Amino acid sequence: MIRLEAVAVRYPGGIQALQPTTLALDRGAFTVLLGPSGAGKSTLLRCLNALVLPAEGEVVVDDLGVLDSEPRRRAHRRRTAMVFQSHQLIGRLSALRNVLTGRLAYHGTWRTLWPLPRADRELALHCLARVGLLEMALRRADQLSGGQQQRVGIARALAQRPTLLLADEPVASLDPATSHRVLNLLRDIARADGIQLVVSLHQVELAREYADRIIGLADGAVVFDDAPARLGDQHLDRIYHGAAPGAAPATVPPVTAPSSVVHSLE
Repeated sequence: MIRLEAVAVRYPGGIQALQPTTLALDRGAFTVLLGPSGAGKSTLLRCLNALVLPAEGEVVVDDLGVLDSEPRRRAHRRRTAMVFQSHQLIGRLSALRNVLTGRLAYHGTWRTLWPLPRADRELALHCLARVGLLEMALRRADQLSGGQQQRVGIARALAQRPTLLLADEPVASLDPATSHRVLNLLRDIARADGIQLVVSLHQVELAREYADRIIGLADGAVVFDDAPARLGDQHLDRIYHGAAPGAAPATVPPVTAPSSVVHSLE
């Protein structure tokens, strides 16, 4: 279990991105963060993987304790996987080599300059098989469709053998049929592996269909936290302040793979 205890985040300029928030997340559950652009969804996700450090409060992981030191945060990030809206694949590399980037945190810097061990390659192939893309293992990532690229991103996340899987608007750029396939895949994997799954979405109907729990945010504060069946119009009004629930999500800063990562896989 991971817990946020009165966690608050402020960005430069005094911007309060996340109001003091207390939450506990259980393994095996599909939790959806729902809210408009700027509500605090991405900030909350980045607190969960310790990429954003709280100005107040504590993030606590059961077997690590408070994430108040860099060694503990590194240990937590190693087993926390992320799926992005824009895939964040290295286009000129194969699907297999992209999935292998999920293993780099388990090796020292010098070791990553050589091909990774056979066990890692076998694990990467297994992860591609789980998302239905084993036959695409040697295909360049930039030759795959958007839905296939997102599934490669999920396979890369699985290669970390995570206990926590975070997905930031993972279906925002996908068509409806592909969106359902990706969310079904995430839900099935989380349940089969007992992974904590936290997904930010801006599609209310998808949240209602797939979530075990919906956390609604507005202006950096949690304004709803309950089962999907209890999400009513009055709650949506509070979350969206009258804005359309299908409004475009917040822009996520790009994540670029370091050149050393690229070279180590070529």
